[in-house]
This record gives sequence, structure tokens and C-alpha cells, in this order.
Amino acid sequence: MKAVIVCVSVSHGNTRRVADSMAQVLDAKVVPPEQADPAELAGADLVGFGSGVFCQRLHRRLTDFVKALPAGRGRAFVFATSGLPELPLVPFTRPLVRLLDGKGFEVGGTFSCRALDTMPPFKLVGGIRKQRPNDGDLAAARAFAARLRDGLS
Repeated sequence: MKAVIVCVSVSHGNTRRVADSMAQVLDAKVVPPEQADPAELAGADLVGFGSGVFCQRLHRRLTDFVKALPAGRGRAFVFATSGLPELPLVPFTRPLVRLLDGKGFEVGGTFSCRALDTMPPFKLVGGIRKQRPNDGDLAAARAFAARLRDGLS
């Protein structure tokens, strides 16, 4: 199985840690959008797309990258790290899932976990979720990746 993970991790490296944990299970390459090759993504069996959450949205570099992808098909997943939980009625992963659906991807699932957040106003107190993602979060990310991998077999 060939897998690629496109990841934007800008603040504390939390999202990259989650991507790297998933990549171990999937034997995947992790790249930022600027280094992702659309032809390579088209040839992959599974493509992950993830970023930290900023103001209840995934990073614009990631969404702009997906918007610019040519239509195609394939399996994908979306993941995120955030200081606050994803709201059931307005999940921050939903807009990217819809973009990917529109591009012809079959989205096999989403994953999110808490992570250090130092955006205002949390910066005033040194941030929230200071010990996250923790070993349990990374184990959950690997388990999620294993379910995706095993679903491709």
C-alpha cells in the first residue's frame, strides 16, 4: 500500500507528531502542501490531510491546496489537532471532508485530538492542553491509521 500524508504543522509541531505516528503505521511519507506532488497523491492508495485548528478552521494552506487539486479519485482521511474539542454540530473537519468529496476522494474517516494551544486568549496563561498530544493521543492516532490500513486490505 502506498500512502502519503499532507500536513500543516505551524505552531508547536503537534500536528506533525500525530502525522508521524500515523505514518509509522501506514509506512507513509509526510509532506507539507508545498512539497506534495499531485501526481504522487493520485497514485497513492491512501492520502491523509491534516493541520492544526485556527479559529475553528483547518489551516488555510491545507484547504487552499485541496481546492487546487485536480479532480480524481482515491481514498483519503482528515485529521486535526486543537486546543478545544470539535463541536458535533459544526465540526472543523467537515469543510475539508466536503472539499475532498467534491474532488472525488472517498473519505474513510476523521481523527482529532487535543494539543497545546497558545492562541489568544490562552497565551495569557501559557496555553491550554500543555501536555498534549500525549502518549494516549498518539496511540489513538496509530490505531486510527491501522483501521484505515486494514480497511484497504
